[in-house]
Amino acid sequence: MTQKTASGNFFEDFKIGQQLAHATPRTLTEGDRALYTALYGSRFALQSGDGFARHLGFRQSPIDDLLVFHTVFGKSVPDISLNAVANLGYAEGRFLKPVYPGEMLSASSEVIGLKENSNKETGVVYVRTHGRNAAGEQVLSYIRWVMVRKRDAGARVGETVVPKLAACVSPADLAPPHGTDYATLFDTTLSGSPHRWDDYSTGEKIDHVDGMTVEEAEHMLATRLYQNTARVHFNQYTEGKGRFGRRLIYGGHVISLARALSFNGLANAVSIAAINGGRHVNPLFAGDTVFAWSEVLDKAEIPHRRDVGALRLRLVATKNRICADFPDKDESGKYPADVILDFDYWALLPRKL
Repeated sequence: MTQKTASGNFFEDFKIGQQLAHATPRTLTEGDRALYTALYGSRFALQSGDGFARHLGFRQSPIDDLLVFHTVFGKSVPDISLNAVANLGYAEGRFLKPVYPGEMLSASSEVIGLKENSNKETGVVYVRTHGRNAAGEQVLSYIRWVMVRKRDAGARVGETVVPKLAACVSPADLAPPHGTDYATLFDTTLSGSPHRWDDYSTGEKIDHVDGMTVEEAEHMLATRLYQNTARVHFNQYTEGKGRFGRRLIYGGHVISLARALSFNGLANAVSIAAINGGRHVNPLFAGDTVFAWSEVLDKAEIPHRRDVGALRLRLVATKNRICADFPDKDESGKYPADVILDFDYWALLPRKL
């Protein structure tokens, strides 16, 4: 019996500077938007209502930033992380242009770093991935690093290259949409909160209160929605014999759940402008309940824009633990087992007049 299915790249297949054009461009539709809302219950007004968005200067309500991210991410999986042990982190992510229903996205990546692990069975691959629309315009760019299995533990690999990553995307590099007016036209009654950029303080911590339980059907549906083919998320036959004995919830699913929960307290943080960093610090499984809290790390004015400001937010998600006491890593930097996500991003909010 012949087999013509691609087996994906193993660690020794990657080379510094390697360019990867990812297969299967994807058109995002109103159906995708509705399914995304059904999965996470996101209530941000800009991504929910065409009239609200048009009033601000958008041509219609844009696709949720994280749906764009997951779609581009999913394109990269067959080439980068089909044989992954774990996705480890993100950096230098920038959302560069709104994506609207009916637009097609494609993705490509460049290998920018490689580091073999001491066990000689796995290694860490660093890639910079770009998402583009049908016109070839870049809508998203980010770096991620992933631990990938080796095909042959004895295979020789090249020298170690670990890229130097920026701790934070500069506010000067944020790209709020052109032709919009958040200050005078943003309706805080319709958005669900009176709190604008000016009402938040650096160091403030916000408990998002609600929890959401993850079901097998939901995370499986989400993984397929993004065309993410990583076996650790959907193949119980193989993963039942693995380290955890069951499928892992896709880390992006956790990000979207936590982001949706953050509406409580951050309802006017309507757009993600950049991803500064992120870590999936412990696994999540079906049946667990996700809670979240945020910390305001910084506030920034955006050059040449008086209508909109940026908050640098640290979004922390937990499983089966409420966040009233803001569970966090200890002095040695170790996270408790019930913390599952530590996500650092810039969000755009309307400013006061």
